[in-house]
Amino acid sequence: MNRNTFRVVAGSLLILVSGWLMAADDGREPFDDRYCTTCHGTDGQGNEGVQAPRLAGMEDWYLKRQLENFRAGIRGTHPMDVEGIAMQPMAAKLSDESIADIVEWVGSWPFKPAEVTVEGDAQAGAQLYTTCASCHGRDASGNEALGAPALLGQNDWYLVTQLKNFMAGYRGYHADDTYGQQMRPMAQMLGDEAGIINVVSYINSLAER
Repeated sequence: MNRNTFRVVAGSLLILVSGWLMAADDGREPFDDRYCTTCHGTDGQGNEGVQAPRLAGMEDWYLKRQLENFRAGIRGTHPMDVEGIAMQPMAAKLSDESIADIVEWVGSWPFKPAEVTVEGDAQAGAQLYTTCASCHGRDASGNEALGAPALLGQNDWYLVTQLKNFMAGYRGYHADDTYGQQMRPMAQMLGDEAGIINVVSYINSLAER
């Protein structure tokens, strides 16, 4: 089974899981919406098998924005965004109170950087990252004022997938996804998959500095 086929199969399974979880009554208490660990891991460190990223340590403002975008159908609407489509129904019935509760809950999880799984030419990636640094920071620690999340410490396989999605137009597809639309041309500047691998490898290298 090749990687793309695996992603489709894994995404389909995730959709089935999400459908089961969303079958609960509308009158659920906020804590009943705390099912993130089903896909993102009991420690919130992510799950490559279903492309569910690390949540532990994610900025509260960024997590809130993404949950709201998924809920509104602003993210996870492109037919080729397998993981986004699986996530969208997970957020579709969340209330503002549930989102606030989840963000607070996730914020209590201890952060530890994700393991390195992607290796490329970090030196070549350093040059490519100069464009990314204008929003995400020279140290990849993010910039709330610009709406740019931290990249350092996130699952590198997730960064690769999302950069591919931005490059292909699968993410940043919706007209109301302002930040996603800003990212699309930035990702395209990386050129190809090799450029993506290299820039992610450079981000990984920043942890050693």
